[in-house]
Amino acid sequence: MKAVIQRVSRAAVTPGGSIGPGLCILLGVAAGDTAADADALAAKIARLRIFAGEDGRFDRSLLDTGGAALVVSQFTLLADTRKGNRPSFADAARPEEAEPLYEGFVTALRDAGVAVETGVFGARMEVELVNDGPVTIVLGADQAG
Repeated sequence: MKAVIQRVSRAAVTPGGSIGPGLCILLGVAAGDTAADADALAAKIARLRIFAGEDGRFDRSLLDTGGAALVVSQFTLLADTRKGNRPSFADAARPEEAEPLYEGFVTALRDAGVAVETGVFGARMEVELVNDGPVTIVLGADQAG
């Protein structure tokens, strides 16, 4: 599982929802990922201290700020371009495996107390965002522990 996390002042996905200040999370589910991976990554992101406190340092989390999350499924995060110029998506989970894990990730964020909006799994979507900072972090399930 791989997530690209962008701190935003606002973000929207069509079709789907929109948020004000918070995080836009592009989420790719890999073959072999588990519900435990989804839960751990959601917990890590909810508590990731990438918002500035009063002293300007990154010491506040999404939970601390009361911000929202916009979660967009994006299997292309699992692209492998080591051979040739056409990306291979062999490492991405098949949609019937990925969708329940994507939904589990969203549920885990909500259970942690985060307001969550989503795109439509598997749909062609347009994402608009204003990256605040800019701050962009890439996390894998292996970094969620």
